[in-house]
Amino acid sequence: MPQELSYLKESASQTAGPYVHIGLAPGAAGFDIYEHELGWDIAGPNAKGERICIEGAVTDGMGSPIKDVLLEVWQANADGNFAHPEGGGPVEDGFRGWGRVITDFETGEWGFDTIKPGPCPGRNGGVQAPHLSLWLVSRGINIGLNTRMYFDDETDANARDPVLNLIEWERRRATLIAKRRERDGKIVYRFDIKLQGEGETVFFDI
Repeated sequence: MPQELSYLKESASQTAGPYVHIGLAPGAAGFDIYEHELGWDIAGPNAKGERICIEGAVTDGMGSPIKDVLLEVWQANADGNFAHPEGGGPVEDGFRGWGRVITDFETGEWGFDTIKPGPCPGRNGGVQAPHLSLWLVSRGINIGLNTRMYFDDETDANARDPVLNLIEWERRRATLIAKRRERDGKIVYRFDIKLQGEGETVFFDI
């Protein structure tokens, strides 16, 4: 007689919980573990290109800010190269191209300084428009959400971007476009992320 197989049950899904900052951004949670908080310096002092500030908020379906979000950021340098052996080319000394930021516990706002990335290679010899890749997690999110941020002053490049063009509706593509402005002599791009409801940000299944 063939032996009957037994299958393990799936474990219950679990959100990131209230301890995500202790593990991933301990300084923000009041734990002085690292001399320099991991992931705060994205571009480094030697990166060429336009210095910019990215800021925004994450809101729920009712438009209320979510105040315990952690975001991870990946980007290319101004030449479109990533800090990786297969990243397309050399990057400046100190350029990490990766960062980790959290929302303000009081306001729900988040922000960081970096340099504006350049166009980078896509699949099949194509070119992707300048963009940031974002991953976010917080309480209430079972699986981290992946999205992208593009720049509203890169109209032509955005129109040719192979990922943006996968999104059929133009109004949905617009949820991935950050708006540029100048404030106190700084170039600031505003990018708000909405988790649900009207104007919900496009998220990618990666």
